[in-house]
Amino acid sequence: MSAPRRVTLSDIAKQAGVHVTTVSLALRNHPRLPERTRKRIQKIANELGYQPDPVLQALVAYRGKVMARRNPPTLAYLTNWSTRLGWQNVTAHPEFYAGAQAKSKELGFNLEHFWMGEPGLTHTRMSKILQTRGINGLIIASHRREADVALHFDWSSFSAVKIDYFPHEPELHNVTNDQCAIIRQAMRQARELGYKRIGCVMHRGWDHSVDRLWTAGFMAEQSLYPESERVPMFVFPDAEPVEAWMSESKAHVEAPAGSFKTWFKKHQPDVILSKRSFVEPCFAATGLSIPQDVAFVDLFLDQFDGHTAGVRQNHEVVGQLAVEILAGQLHYNKYGVPEIPTTTYVEGTWFAGETCPPKAPAAPVKTKAKAPARKAKTTAKAKS
Repeated sequence: MSAPRRVTLSDIAKQAGVHVTTVSLALRNHPRLPERTRKRIQKIANELGYQPDPVLQALVAYRGKVMARRNPPTLAYLTNWSTRLGWQNVTAHPEFYAGAQAKSKELGFNLEHFWMGEPGLTHTRMSKILQTRGINGLIIASHRREADVALHFDWSSFSAVKIDYFPHEPELHNVTNDQCAIIRQAMRQARELGYKRIGCVMHRGWDHSVDRLWTAGFMAEQSLYPESERVPMFVFPDAEPVEAWMSESKAHVEAPAGSFKTWFKKHQPDVILSKRSFVEPCFAATGLSIPQDVAFVDLFLDQFDGHTAGVRQNHEVVGQLAVEILAGQLHYNKYGVPEIPTTTYVEGTWFAGETCPPKAPAAPVKTKAKAPARKAKTTAKAKS
């Protein structure tokens, strides 16, 4: 029995009384057509049982990649840091951009950086600049927490994807690292290596910048441990100073050695999870040797030579996926703020290292053998 004939664009065009090109535009929700026309044609397509041909779509995508365009479309990479390129000195953000740039080139787009902090630049003016340039695809990235204000653009003209959580409004599709899964992955690896008392040293700003997913993952995984093996997180500072957690004037921030020493002495973790540059000065000030005194796992691993154990967060993949999702929205002409925004999480990759070797099992406690108990000697007396 032969398979039923596939419904084509020509079938829909004949039924709707329009040209095939009009059907193609309608099924891609192109704004060139009136909304009423688009919906009418889409309804006819559904009634006829039309399904797009995935092989043909793959061919079109392939041709788009191998055939260079004279004027490739531009995607905007919008940042809002205190300086134009200050985000390039912050963990993860340069890799976000590198991933987005590589994927844009692969898919046939130009990626152009725009800074929201230009003097005198308002949201309305930026929106108009982008519209005038014919740029309708936006990557929203590297926004400071202090710049967490709603973006007032003409969203009906744009498709947008956000990297990380700021700004919170409008609620757009976003891509981010899965910090909750990353810290749980590190904890499970440490447990498999024999470590029981797992401590974590975390800057409060890092936790706040990812909507506290570091804390959520740590506490969720720790809830599976016996209470006697639970070590509280060492979080610094108690009161978060404005933007000190991502200062551009420092190559990195450091945990306070004094309070770290108090925490370590009180809770005696056998392995510590943290960022290497953040916690190493504490190890030196406290006189701790790694891994002899305490093992170490880097949650922000950026060197993969086998010395430091940790998790690579795959920041470039975050940027790549943001562009892929945006390209899909543009292909189907999905503009505006989505009714149901989605979040795509990128997991980390574990790397074993010398700083967290398998823990040797504790030697059995030797007990002194007791001498065998003497049996009581009884003597029977003879009757006189």
